[in-house]
Amino acid sequence: MAKNTFRSKTPPPAKVAQAPAPPRFASVRVRLKRMLIRFTIFFFASTIGAVILFKFVPVPFTVTMLSRKIDAIAEGKNSKIYYDWTPYSEISREAPLAVVAAEDQLFPEHMGFDFKSMNTAFERNMKGKKIRGASTISQQVAKNVFLWQTRSYIRKAIEVYFTVLIELIWGKQRILEVYLNVAEMGDMTFGVEEASKRYFGKAAINLTREQAARIAAVLPSPRKWSINKPGPYVVRRTGQIARQMRALGGPAYLNNLRKF
Repeated sequence: MAKNTFRSKTPPPAKVAQAPAPPRFASVRVRLKRMLIRFTIFFFASTIGAVILFKFVPVPFTVTMLSRKIDAIAEGKNSKIYYDWTPYSEISREAPLAVVAAEDQLFPEHMGFDFKSMNTAFERNMKGKKIRGASTISQQVAKNVFLWQTRSYIRKAIEVYFTVLIELIWGKQRILEVYLNVAEMGDMTFGVEEASKRYFGKAAINLTREQAARIAAVLPSPRKWSINKPGPYVVRRTGQIARQMRALGGPAYLNNLRKF
């Protein structure tokens, strides 16, 4: 009798698939993501905190002041910075009016940006004429207090961010107060108080309209033009600013500045 050679074969147990080891770049990606989150939190916390702090505390120094001092030391010149923080209440009402008339006449109305002037400046620059900006006083304060002076798209983007912050947190009067204190108004001279003392021999509270207008006249290029030895341009510009101050209605133009 033939033997039955057929034998049932039990299939071998299926092998449990093992998950492949995570690629090395995956862990790197996780670490980078965590670092990015931490940096973002730190950036917003530190910048908003700084803006809140300087709403109440005088600005001790700016990057521009530090840069001017370093340059003076490197060139072997006198590196003393003339800077004396002065409250808004101790500054002649003519001074804030002068800088608004000269730099940003819509300052009481806009929220940090004068889009009409920006568009006009853009069109002028595209035509190949002399390059000019359209920064408001708020933008200048954001740049002077928190940023560096060199031009770049990154710096401009951060400037927009800080401009929005100070408009929302400081209010108009504080922005103007900081501007009057940190703006460069002469060689190594920052703020209207030191400019008034150095060039007119008086405290800022005693500035006349013409004197305030002359200080404002040099703001576009304070190291090129002189307050105490004004050339034809500064003399002409001073007269223009004084006329604009009268046309705006005098110091009353800034009576209702937003404080918050």
